[in-house]
Amino acid sequence: MQGPDPSLAYRPNLKDDSKKMEDYRNFETESIFGRVFKTYKLMHTHQTLDFVKQKHSEWSSCNHAQMGMMDAIMSLNQLVDESDPDVDFPNSYHAFQTAEGIRQAHPDKDWFHLVGLIHDVGKILALWDEPQWAVVGDTFPVGCKFQNSIVFRDNTFLDNPDDKNPNYNTEYGIYEPSCELDNVFMSWGHDEYLYRVMKFNNCSIPEEGLYMIRFHSFYPWHSHGDYMHLCSDKDLHMLPWVKEFNKFDLYTKTTNLPDIDKLKPYYQSLIDKYCPGILKW
Repeated sequence: MQGPDPSLAYRPNLKDDSKKMEDYRNFETESIFGRVFKTYKLMHTHQTLDFVKQKHSEWSSCNHAQMGMMDAIMSLNQLVDESDPDVDFPNSYHAFQTAEGIRQAHPDKDWFHLVGLIHDVGKILALWDEPQWAVVGDTFPVGCKFQNSIVFRDNTFLDNPDDKNPNYNTEYGIYEPSCELDNVFMSWGHDEYLYRVMKFNNCSIPEEGLYMIRFHSFYPWHSHGDYMHLCSDKDLHMLPWVKEFNKFDLYTKTTNLPDIDKLKPYYQSLIDKYCPGILKW
């Protein structure tokens, strides 16, 4: 048993637009604490090395659906991320908000705009009957010690068998020093899934963009500086790009909702350039 699915009928409720920067990533707000904590408790109980390997074999062949990228983005209108304390409106709006923030700051990097648009599309897993604890939320390596910077670290891993396994609960666990994040098993979710979809479909987004897609939810790394002992020189070179992306992923979440119909033609042109046609998911 992997526990109940926490993604039952959560209705979007728009919040006021008076948030200060320090209010983002606030997991303590009482009104949403229960929803968020429950999702992380399930995640931190069931995301083991064996579970992650099972999900890799289940989803890496990209034989579940075929659709274009814009259709996938718009399908996220059906989803509200139950792990996110900052968003109470559908993910498609956050996609365009993030992309437009990046476009304003980096007008010459069209691939970066596209990454902003598509970075959360892997959450489509939640619409295909994956529980949200296996789709959303902050990611972390499995197969080694769960570091203290993981959200709710103190009281949500108590029932995770890997936390008690001497092969997995040491600093390096199954890994070698500086082994490179590409060789590390991350907790399963939308980051890793979309990365694999991009690679499977031979999309031409640059490596910097693929790192943003694959590791934008890896907050213990890019925001807390943990797991550096597993990083290669390449990872450290890519880290500033992930940090730059995170500024827009986090601080563009407002209730000033974008005019999606007006923006669609520009972003469709980027999709046609970097990940065209019908993709396999």
